[in-house]
Amino acid sequence: MLKNQKGITLVALVITIVILIILATVAISFAFNGGLVDRAEQAADFYANDTKYTEQSITNVEHYLNDVLNGIVPNAGA
Repeated sequence: MLKNQKGITLVALVITIVILIILATVAISFAFNGGLVDRAEQAADFYANDTKYTEQSITNVEHYLNDVLNGIVPNAGA
């Protein structure tokens, strides 16, 4: 009776290991083939572009405020 239980336990262990290997393979494949890695790269590019745009906008506002403070008001109608 004890020998049959050890055999069943060994089979269950092997099946569990095979299932875990399959799941790990699927997860790695998803991460590197059009999944998380590509989205992370796109997010990094978006962040870099957004940072440049924000810095340029702040610089433009600073120049405008300096002009206003110095009495040089840009013509709003032109």
